[in-house]
Amino acid sequence: MSPELLSTPVVETAKAPDRAHSRARAARRRKVFINVVRALLLVGCLGLWEALSRAKVIDPFNFSMPSQIWDQIYTWVTHGTALGSLGEQIWYTLYEALLGWVLGVATGVVLGIALGRITLLADVLGPYIKVLNSIPRIVLAPIFVIWFGLGPASKVASAVVLVFFPVFFNAFQGAREVDRNLVSNARILGASDRRVTLQVVIPSATSWIFTSLHVSFGFALIGAIVGEYIGATKGIGLLVAQSQGTFNAAGVYAAMVILAVVALLAEGLLTFAERRIFRWKPAASEH
Repeated sequence: MSPELLSTPVVETAKAPDRAHSRARAARRRKVFINVVRALLLVGCLGLWEALSRAKVIDPFNFSMPSQIWDQIYTWVTHGTALGSLGEQIWYTLYEALLGWVLGVATGVVLGIALGRITLLADVLGPYIKVLNSIPRIVLAPIFVIWFGLGPASKVASAVVLVFFPVFFNAFQGAREVDRNLVSNARILGASDRRVTLQVVIPSATSWIFTSLHVSFGFALIGAIVGEYIGATKGIGLLVAQSQGTFNAAGVYAAMVILAVVALLAEGLLTFAERRIFRWKPAASEH
């Protein structure tokens, strides 16, 4: 065998780390570029908004301006709100949204897996679930206030009905999409229906369920806010209602900014948990 053929694998092996390093460096540069463009876009939009408001091109009374929104947030942070401290309002809304989210996710996953596994149950309950899903769920919030009062229970109920359906349909589809060969092999090995569900179906449907969790927490916040807007004793939604009642546009926008920050933090936590759970999955390739 010639020396050239013997040296070829060594050269290819030496080049492989260089290519991997180049790809990693290119991915880092792309990430930095995207973050810079995002920041510039945000600064540009806020700057244009501020400039148009100050020039009276748009009405600052109705549309406010970023500087006034910042002043409102600063006032709430340092001096509190008419309802109490800002932290108390955020926690009240977050508590309602979290409780509603947990209950909605739990019931959605359990019923979704159950109907995905039991065909008879799906045939019986399927039409009722479709009818309930067709109802605009926001209109249920006033009914929940009548039923459960101005306390957190009515807001939790609003959050539950908004969270349940996206989680249910993803869990149902995930249970239906399980590889039939895995189920058959588990049964051949003597697994009962319970073990098949717990050890095959649920792990296979986990990625479907996690997909719905990212969207559903935002729905939980919406349910809590809408319920507070209609009737509450405290919370961010009530701050929005009070700001609207006093024509304080900056207060409305300030509450929206606070909610956006809370939603982004929750999204970050969910993404972190998803990456920890699905560490075995290959990372998406960069293009």
